[in-house]
Amino acid sequence: MPGFQRNWYLWMALLLGITFPVALGYLWLIISSLNSEMHGLQPVGLWEIDNWRFLWEPIGPRPMIWTVLANTLIFALGTSALIVTVSAMAAYAISRLNFPGRGFMLGLILILHAFPAVSLLIATFYVLLAIGLFDSLLGVVFVMAAFLMPLGIWLLKGFFDGLSWDMEMAALVDGASRWRIFWHIALPMIRPGLFALGIFTFLVAWGEFIVPYTFIVSSRTWIFSVYLQSLAGDMERADFGLVAAVGVFYTLPAVIIFLLGQRYLLQMYFGGSKG
Repeated sequence: MPGFQRNWYLWMALLLGITFPVALGYLWLIISSLNSEMHGLQPVGLWEIDNWRFLWEPIGPRPMIWTVLANTLIFALGTSALIVTVSAMAAYAISRLNFPGRGFMLGLILILHAFPAVSLLIATFYVLLAIGLFDSLLGVVFVMAAFLMPLGIWLLKGFFDGLSWDMEMAALVDGASRWRIFWHIALPMIRPGLFALGIFTFLVAWGEFIVPYTFIVSSRTWIFSVYLQSLAGDMERADFGLVAAVGVFYTLPAVIIFLLGQRYLLQMYFGGSKG
């Protein structure tokens, strides 16, 4: 790409211009979290750590932040683990097995991925109520995993499609079962795809708001996004310094996970090109 290399500084300036408003927002968040007084959204007070008092004391009737952190980790990790496990088995079957209705299932998965999840919230509410999982972390983990599952299946199918048949055929000739080939041969070979899907779905679940806000009522199972909404939702009495501090604390784990797993996330776009 000689044109790109010659004009790299123009592309860099364009990218900096696009990301500047986002970077400015994060800078405001950090400065506000360390400021003692806010006039509206403008930090004007002294620098102190009083806005970080949520780390050692509960804020009003809300649960301790460490309970919220544990709930968010359970929600994000549970969603990610469930999606990776089920998507890997479904993607392998669709990629390697020839069964009736395979083409229809592929089309159905694509449609489900494009279907707006928010339109299913009322129906999902009645389902969770019927099976006794409303207002529970397990219930929102199942709902979130179901909404993201089509993407996971399509993504891992691309990785399985890119594997060579030779090794699997040799294993079949030696008498290995399909499950053994899947577990001991195919799955280790798409490890980058599994990591990429796991990190991506963890980050999506970490920032999710609509599903937990709709299906979690009691504060004992609040996750970060719901906790933050309870602080920022009261426009008349909202402490925006406190909101900013909680926002910074909420963002830190996601940033760390992204920095650790960004090389796997980049591989999501090169998982496979076969249909």
